[in-house]
Amino acid sequence: MESLFGFWDAQSQRRRTGGGGGGFESLKRLGHISPAVYLTLCSALAFSALGAYLHILLNVGGTLTTLGCLAAIAYLISLPASQDQERNRFALLMAAALLQGASVGPLVDLVIDVDPRILVTAFVGTAIAFGCFSGAAIIAKRREYLYLGGLLSSGLSILLWLQFATSIFGHTSTTFMFELYFGLLVFLGYMVFDTQEIIERAHGGDMDYIKHALTLFTDFVAVLVRILVIMMKNAQEKSKDEKKRKKR
Repeated sequence: MESLFGFWDAQSQRRRTGGGGGGFESLKRLGHISPAVYLTLCSALAFSALGAYLHILLNVGGTLTTLGCLAAIAYLISLPASQDQERNRFALLMAAALLQGASVGPLVDLVIDVDPRILVTAFVGTAIAFGCFSGAAIIAKRREYLYLGGLLSSGLSILLWLQFATSIFGHTSTTFMFELYFGLLVFLGYMVFDTQEIIERAHGGDMDYIKHALTLFTDFVAVLVRILVIMMKNAQEKSKDEKKRKKR
């Protein structure tokens, strides 16, 4: 961890002392910035997997872990992005990831009961999608996808209002499937938008890799959860169809 912090400090100093180059120089700076962000993201995903495993062993996931995750994220955001608070903020991010994994644990446990292969396939698929969408944002022109922010915010608002309405009037299969696929589309878009926003913040001197990793982590988990639900639902329907055929 010490090397990670030192690495980021060195890149931050280089960004402040280096001049403003063209697009190629910006891409080179991005190449230096990305490893710290993505290394922190991978650490958060590992802690999240540990949290899900702890739920399977100890059945700890639930409302309390969700509230704990939100509290850890809120506390992380409230702390200043200073060198003195760097380790505390990193620890809070890992704690939030651990609690997030425990919160998703019941879904993971259910998926394993249906078909353990779904878990591996969903994670690999999410990782590939993340790599493709984030990579597209990296190689694209500066600010090319930032216009998506307004559209994605509107889509997220639609999802929130729809969830509020269904909590009052009840779910139907149609609204559930719409929430699932539309939410997947929205958060795939956020992978592109958030990556470009992180790039722009880096160009502006914002080297808060912990906050940037948190942003990408939330996108990754949101997509993974939806892919898990979709694949599990398809597997259950396929199993039902096979049982009906055997009865005939």
